[in-house]
Amino acid sequence: MSGAKKRTRATTGGKGPKQGAPAAAAGGRNATADGGTAGRAPGTGLAAPLSPGRVAGYVLLLVLGAVVAIAGGLVQAAWFPGGLLLALAGAGGLFYGGARALGRTGGVLAPGAGWLVTVILLSDSRPEGDFLFGASPGTYVFLVGGIALAVICATGAQMRANGAQAARLGGQAPVR
Repeated sequence: MSGAKKRTRATTGGKGPKQGAPAAAAGGRNATADGGTAGRAPGTGLAAPLSPGRVAGYVLLLVLGAVVAIAGGLVQAAWFPGGLLLALAGAGGLFYGGARALGRTGGVLAPGAGWLVTVILLSDSRPEGDFLFGASPGTYVFLVGGIALAVICATGAQMRANGAQAARLGGQAPVR
């Protein structure tokens, strides 16, 4: 028997792939023949049509992001360091709540965009020379901390949407 036939029989268990067998059995991967979209309803994910309710949810979260940014900017400067922690907790709660409410990454992106644009506009100086945020370490922690919270919540929302599960080293299944 030639080397190519030995290799083929060794990898397929001595038999070729059966007709109609799923791609996972033929290729040894956990993929489907149509590129991994089996089991999803048509029009889900990014291809889902926007419903009026979802658009209203995004607009509401965008406005709430701006409101939380204004309130957080005032609180973080007034009661340092407790106000800073309260402002970051409010922003994180809004980002997490948006992700859970809409079940999508857009539930974090909408309030995150409203929050970030508002914080940037409030930290810019006006022609008169005054500004709302002072150049203090607390202001920078508020800005960077809020961005970090949005990224963390968006990553978690994306992992939940993709159905990522906890992994264990060593290939052992978790005990339940």
